[in-house]
Amino acid sequence: MKIFQSRFFERKVKKFSKSQKLQLDKQVRRILEDPAIGSEKKGDLRGIHVHKFKLKTIQYLLAYRIAGENLELIMIGPHQNYYRDLKKYIKST
Repeated sequence: MKIFQSRFFERKVKKFSKSQKLQLDKQVRRILEDPAIGSEKKGDLRGIHVHKFKLKTIQYLLAYRIAGENLELIMIGPHQNYYRDLKKYIKST
């Protein structure tokens, strides 16, 4: 399975520390093993899954989409204003 990252995702991950990036890699591997691990969204965000996990004490949400044999990592961030920003990003693409 090929993994693609959106520009938004890349910019957020660039700010992570090395240990946070290792934790994120583990979560991405979990998604690859079981793509249905995240909850599928409805309405405007149909077809997008969101996986919740903790980095240190902060809960992060990771939005991804599966298209055939491709995994597209769309957005990562804390819960505050997450879905609003995700909708805005999806509409702009």
